[in-house]
Amino acid sequence: MTKIAVLGAGAWGTTFGQVLADAGNQVVMWGIEPAVVDAINHDHRNPVRTPTIERLPDAMTASLDREEAVDGAGIVVVAIAAQHAREALEPFRPLIGADAVVVSLMKGIERTTDKRMDQVVTEALGLPEERFAAVSGPNLSREVAVRQPSAAVVASVSPETAQRVAQACEAPYFKPFVSTDVIGLELCGALKNVTALAVGMSRGAGYGENTAAMIQARGLAELTALGEAAGADAKTFAGLAGVGDLIATCASSLSRNYTFGFNLGRGMSIEEATEASQGVAEGVPATNAVVGMGRSLGEPTPLAQAMSHVLDQGLDCAGMIEELFGGPISAE
Repeated sequence: MTKIAVLGAGAWGTTFGQVLADAGNQVVMWGIEPAVVDAINHDHRNPVRTPTIERLPDAMTASLDREEAVDGAGIVVVAIAAQHAREALEPFRPLIGADAVVVSLMKGIERTTDKRMDQVVTEALGLPEERFAAVSGPNLSREVAVRQPSAAVVASVSPETAQRVAQACEAPYFKPFVSTDVIGLELCGALKNVTALAVGMSRGAGYGENTAAMIQARGLAELTALGEAAGADAKTFAGLAGVGDLIATCASSLSRNYTFGFNLGRGMSIEEATEASQGVAEGVPATNAVVGMGRSLGEPTPLAQAMSHVLDQGLDCAGMIEELFGGPISAE
């Protein structure tokens, strides 16, 4: 039985901890909220973050102490809010074992540096890339929490590392696949959130299936081209981490990015949508990062550009779509 530490006792961290425990591992959750840690240890629940899980596996415990959480862990999973990951991880740098693999569940672009989460994690922990893996796919935490069939991709530059992590999270209802395309996987997870904002906005404004499908298709083409320019494999964008995650994120009210966009489409301000979503969706800071990435790589990003005008200038949904329809007729 492998000891696995999960850093972050939020909804996805707790849910993935359950997946790992169901796969036969001993799981220690690290959290910063005493009430959450106490509930996991004594009630086998995390009622605030995962209310649909009636009882967590007995193989799951929790700790407020960093060293206790990661001591002896062969795998350390990071499930911290992307914009706070660097500062949260740096104290763990001297504590994680020399042979431990670190796995990121985070999807986003660091606002202050425009760096991917794999870059943030390896820099913050001084970690060689061979000991890093990322997990991404169509994984709405509330559905995985009740053990509905789901799948994900585990990516690492080291095939052995990817295989090791995949074996650790394979459960009867959770199927992992492996890849060496870390850049593609990371960009899929971060960039699809921008498309989800736009799709949600169109839905909130009252537009139907044609509009939503158009935005999703153009968004997928945009992020695929951007990914290829950054060195990713186009096939990644056609798989679970790409189109799979895009479909789940753009079609469900369980998605924070979709819901945030939906509220904007209904006429809410950024502040009102943030309050309704209990926080800023990751697609918001990612939008300008995508625009900047496109400029640096010489790739057009019309959807991200239009969404940046929504977020920065208050452009409404009709204006956003008008921007998408702008320009000369071109090949698809």
